Amino acid sequence: MKRVILCIAALAFAGAVQAQQYPSRTVRVIVPWPPGQATDLAARVVADRLSQVLGQPFVADNRPGAGGQIGTDAVVKAAPDGYTLLAASSGPISIMPVLQKIPYDPLKDLSAVSLIVKAPFALVVNPSFPAANAKEFVALVRANPDKYTFSSSGTGATAHLFAELFNSLAQLKARHVPYKGTVPALTDIMNGEITYAVETVAATGAHIKAGRLKTYGVSTKQRTAALPDVPPLAEAADIDYDAAAWIGYMAPPGTPVEVRRRLAAEIRRMVDAADVKERFQFLGMDPSASTPEEMATFLRAEQDRYAKIVRDANIKIEQ
Repeated sequence: MKRVILCIAALAFAGAVQAQQYPSRTVRVIVPWPPGQATDLAARVVADRLSQVLGQPFVADNRPGAGGQIGTDAVVKAAPDGYTLLAASSGPISIMPVLQKIPYDPLKDLSAVSLIVKAPFALVVNPSFPAANAKEFVALVRANPDKYTFSSSGTGATAHLFAELFNSLAQLKARHVPYKGTVPALTDIMNGEITYAVETVAATGAHIKAGRLKTYGVSTKQRTAALPDVPPLAEAADIDYDAAAWIGYMAPPGTPVEVRRRLAAEIRRMVDAADVKERFQFLGMDPSASTPEEMATFLRAEQDRYAKIVRDANIKIEQ
């Protein structure tokens, strides 16, 4: 027994030493999306700051394709030494596994590091839509089943699932019109061809401020710094609605927990910095750091929640 205790202590000490010495060379951050996409932008903000505080380059490596699967799978297969990280997000990690067959199990084949941000959404309509507030909107749409339409960036996309969740909670029945991307989905609302959408504040914020879209509230129970005057839909529509996309860092399975905890601690410090908060606010995102253990628990809950939305709305996509 004494020998076992000594071995455990020795391993713990070795892990602590490894974490203190980490990193000693360039760290690659694989982004499974093209440059300029939300996950890419958030991951680069953190990578740049980690490079400064840890003294080694954290370099973004964009590997887009298959809705994030290609880059994610590359991290699953990488060496678990802390020198390959994944810019993870809701789509490939929380949503895809409940919609289609993918080559990895994100809850088993990746190690959590830390959340970086949560991305709130907003319920938006054409400025001419007659409802003055969220309760009037709900009452009007509820009273006219299947009369109104809602758009999304595609069947099974986060925007689609969040709209279905809102519809369910508000007891609305409307027709879904999927688009190939957020821009056309919002453009047709501004043109008056689609009634509403639940889309990211990052995508809708500028249009709301310019008067091209009207919003009735944001999807999170707390206000977002990007639209501080817009109430939560939970409050404005009086429903138990709290939804946000997320972006974070993950690592290959088996990456030492001491290394992941060190990265998480640095991320927590940086997202509290005023300049980082301002940068994320500009991007329409809210900082949200975590420990690896907290992120792992969060991801299990997210996958369960998305599975229920998909099941309740009978959402299917072509394989």
